[in-house]
Amino acid sequence: MKRLRLLSLALLSGMLLIAAWPVSPLTPLIFIAWAPLLGIADQDIKRNPFFGYTFLTVLLWNTGTTWWIWNSTDVGTIAAILTNTLLMCLPWWGYHIFKKKYGRRLGYTALVCFWMLFEYIHFNWQLSWPWLTLGNAFALHPGWIQWYEYTGVAGGTLWVLIGNIWWYELFLSLRNNRRKTIRLSVLLITLFTISLNASWLLQPAENKTAAPGNVVIVQPNVDPYGKYAEGNEAAQVAQLVQLSESAIDTATRLLLWPETAMSAQEWQHRIKDNPFYQPVFALAARHPQLTILSGIDSYKSYGTTSSTLTARQAPDGTYYDAMNAAVVIKDGEPLQFYDKSKLVPGVESLPDFLHFMAPLFEKFGGTTGGYGRSAESSAFRVKGNPYITAPIICYESVYGEYVGTYVQKGANLLTIMTNDGWWGNTPGHRQHLQYARLRAIETRRWVARSANTGISAVIDPSGNIHETQPWDRAAVIKYNIPTSNTLTFYVRYGDYIYKTISLLALLLLAWHLLMWVKRKWSK
Repeated sequence: MKRLRLLSLALLSGMLLIAAWPVSPLTPLIFIAWAPLLGIADQDIKRNPFFGYTFLTVLLWNTGTTWWIWNSTDVGTIAAILTNTLLMCLPWWGYHIFKKKYGRRLGYTALVCFWMLFEYIHFNWQLSWPWLTLGNAFALHPGWIQWYEYTGVAGGTLWVLIGNIWWYELFLSLRNNRRKTIRLSVLLITLFTISLNASWLLQPAENKTAAPGNVVIVQPNVDPYGKYAEGNEAAQVAQLVQLSESAIDTATRLLLWPETAMSAQEWQHRIKDNPFYQPVFALAARHPQLTILSGIDSYKSYGTTSSTLTARQAPDGTYYDAMNAAVVIKDGEPLQFYDKSKLVPGVESLPDFLHFMAPLFEKFGGTTGGYGRSAESSAFRVKGNPYITAPIICYESVYGEYVGTYVQKGANLLTIMTNDGWWGNTPGHRQHLQYARLRAIETRRWVARSANTGISAVIDPSGNIHETQPWDRAAVIKYNIPTSNTLTFYVRYGDYIYKTISLLALLLLAWHLLMWVKRKWSK
């Protein structure tokens, strides 16, 4: 009977996490979602399989919130969900050990530190998949988290963890500890009052600065699964040009197309000579005030030297990389390129330690050599254009600190180019849109988002969505977007919260190891 109760608690925790996640409106549940799992850790039974219950909770959460990846890769989805689930169990396993050996308070400290360490590593290693970072849970409610301009999503994760611990302790105290109940009630009221009032106070005033021009955002609505069929390139370019011409006027300074909108897969040094792209250059010539920013599939040649780990060898003996890139086109100006840096594991890249599995990944829809990548972000400056753009390609928009580096390099407008059509009409593309609101708050920059199949949008520095085009429709947005040059605290200092707490986590682990050695020595 007790096992059944523990199983029910594990399932309840997973379901609460799903119910609290974007795009569900039940966000407040995130503050109690971990409480049932904390309850399982408190049960004193022989051979308590806490890791198994934790695995069940986190597996349910991962599956219930990211199942839509299946639409683009079946085997990849199973691998991603199982890997992420195992990794998420490790902080809880550490919490359980510390709680048993050193007591409740140190256990809670370990949970917070280990989870923050996990999230920080998950932002920065080769199997990075930070989609379920706890701080992302508030994407639907930018009014709650205006302080992200100081903390980034790490502040939201910390808020969730502390909130869950205090709510759980409050629940335990209700039966027989009135003084503790009052103290915890005051602490919780204070925590939420300070957080929400701080957010209200930090809400930026409406930008009264006149926009330097308007931005036209194109949503072509091309089926990604038929996009690369032979003979489709010319029709796709023609549609992009036609949609663009329907909205461009003399005040238009920037034209934004989505990820891989230019899909003829040409060498970067031959883009101007490709016959499929002549209508694009003709469009730029007709509107000399206009800068075109587009996603592009391309190749970069390295000659006879294999310059990167991902470089492939052509039949003539030269080396090259395939690039998921962005290109800037303006009449009379040289082309500028940025190659996507944050690549999707398994689909666009393989970690070095998994290269022996490359043939298997290729068989199931992944990539063998992987795409090439830029070593760092890049801000596009074009002569005569007031918009200094951050060419953020798809998955890169999930990385707060990385997006901040575009702004450090001068970007005054975040331009997100994405193709979310691989997932179909699922929560995936809607979650991705909501996460863009977090980047707007962190950087206090306007966001222009061009999504191939939707949802394209304009987002202000407070995270409010001003205009969108719905899913599965060819459409354009024209909007007068102001610019800003201020740098937020978060842009200046990045993920300092993650780094600080990760250091504490490592100190805790070192101390635990020292205690273990001491016990062994004493025996």
